[in-house]
Amino acid sequence: MATIMDEWKVMPRLAFLAMIIMAYRVADWYMYDLDIASRTVEASGFCSVVIGALTGSFAIWLGKEK
Repeated sequence: MATIMDEWKVMPRLAFLAMIIMAYRVADWYMYDLDIASRTVEASGFCSVVIGALTGSFAIWLGKEK
């Protein structure tokens, strides 16, 4: 069982899937759930950090797949 999980890289793929879902939910919250007055600098910064973390993790993912 452990060799199958290692060969198929199950845990890194699940972690990356969780990261994608989190980034999607944050972007959806920012764009559709907040009205214009509620889009503060803090909310914009939070959304930017989450999307930036997704971008960074995707770059690491691509670097490790070679």
